[in-house]
Amino acid sequence: MHPQFEEPMSWFPIPAEDQLPESLQGLFKKAREKVGFVPNVFRVYSFRPERFSAWFAHYKQLHEPTENLSAAEREMIAVAVSMANGCLYCLVAHGAALRQTLGDPIQADRITLDYKRAGLDAKMEAVLDFAVLLTESPVNASPVDIAHLQSFGLTLEEVWDVIEIAAMYNFTNRMASATGMIPNREYHALAR
Repeated sequence: MHPQFEEPMSWFPIPAEDQLPESLQGLFKKAREKVGFVPNVFRVYSFRPERFSAWFAHYKQLHEPTENLSAAEREMIAVAVSMANGCLYCLVAHGAALRQTLGDPIQADRITLDYKRAGLDAKMEAVLDFAVLLTESPVNASPVDIAHLQSFGLTLEEVWDVIEIAAMYNFTNRMASATGMIPNREYHALAR
């Protein structure tokens, strides 16, 4: 894309990187080293640097794998919630992350677009069904849902993680949509 026709990354002003706190400048540098670019979500959220730092710390905790809920399965929750919300940014960014963590780009794309037809096992279908329930009609959640997830071997802490990841992506999807956030073009080519 020609620089003069560069698409806006947000409806909000993007602070200059050198005006951000050193901790965020360091995070941007790490992102460039790890993935080759700074995700637009970092740039857009840096409009409120102190809140971005808190969000990112929470995000990192939620994506730490556990015995019964892998990094890829946590990304599956992100894309299922993002699809239910129609969030362009998160579908593209976390679809790429799922391709990377799953190691199967075709399966990852199928999960991102329609997990119900992706041939998932009963555990992950139940996890994603619950995450979508929490997205579309959270008042319908019940202790039966928690027991159902535990029947697949998830600990109570891992069920809590499912709830928290779904809640985080509902928040993030709404922030991305309400700020007009556009995904980095680089995401589209990752792990293909």
